[in-house]
Amino acid sequence: MSRAVIGCAIEVHRSLGPRLLEPAYHRCLEHELTLEKVPYQSEVPLPVRYKGTRLDCGYRMDLVIHEHLTVELKSVRKIEPIHEAQLLTYMRLSGLKVGLLINFNVPLLREGIRRFVINQPMKLCVL
Repeated sequence: MSRAVIGCAIEVHRSLGPRLLEPAYHRCLEHELTLEKVPYQSEVPLPVRYKGTRLDCGYRMDLVIHEHLTVELKSVRKIEPIHEAQLLTYMRLSGLKVGLLINFNVPLLREGIRRFVINQPMKLCVL
């Protein structure tokens, strides 16, 4: 799953290069995933469940792949802890165990990819 998404992201980065805004990479990655027949959902709303009530906090996951992997896209100078916290929040609230944080604003895309795996509740493995 992760491998297919990373391959598509590399293709987008090869074509566009760094230094564009995030929406361009997002739409091009969606197109590439479609070409490769990788099932995905885009801009998936993520409510918070609190005391039996669903609350809309404005969270939206950039991409959900095969209903098993969440992908957060960035085009920033440097991945900051807040970006990691955003992905981890989405993983925790959605129950998805694997997440990719992809920063397209790098010379080589492999330098901009971080994979997160939650093995058990509140135990994180960064690959």
